Amino acid sequence: MKLIVITTPTYFVEEDQIITALFEEGLDILHLRKPNLPAVYAERLLTLIPDKFHKRIVIHDHFYLKEEYKLKGIHLSNRNPIVPDNYTGHVSASCHTFDEVNADKKNCDYVFLSPIFDSISKEGYHSHFSDEDIREAVRQGIIDRKVIALGGVSDENIVCIKDFGFGGAAVLGSLWNKFDPASDYNYQNLITYFRQLKELAD
Repeated sequence: MKLIVITTPTYFVEEDQIITALFEEGLDILHLRKPNLPAVYAERLLTLIPDKFHKRIVIHDHFYLKEEYKLKGIHLSNRNPIVPDNYTGHVSASCHTFDEVNADKKNCDYVFLSPIFDSISKEGYHSHFSDEDIREAVRQGIIDRKVIALGGVSDENIVCIKDFGFGGAAVLGSLWNKFDPASDYNYQNLITYFRQLKELAD
């Protein structure tokens, strides 16, 4: 099962070192999501991440950076819902209903479905789906290997995601909560936690 990490919405000093370490630990794909921040910050981060990992990075904003930095692809969302003219390459999208999954899956390499569990990074953002809803969606072929579970993913439920039949899990809050840029000098706890997630996802 794919394991995808989504960046925090803000930048911090150690971020490039942590992302590089995650790739070295076997991270499949990183989604670079920094809503409402200028492109120059994304460019600076990308220049600090070794070129060999760029082909495993999907960008959520400033889609022109995909070509400039030879990234894996682009991600569509409410902020950026349209594929640029003449674009070729990887496309993924955010979905919040089974109808959206059915509509978007045809034109995407994979889609995120959220929130599968109560969000860790967004307070008050609760799961929209019961276990039975998910099992029924699997039976109907809505959830398959092209659907990535997002929302509240942690070491406590990632095995459930695999058992349901999702193609992967996208992690945000449970991972980044292991490191506080304001007070932590060592990000080993975050890396150790990622190893646990990776082992459970494999």
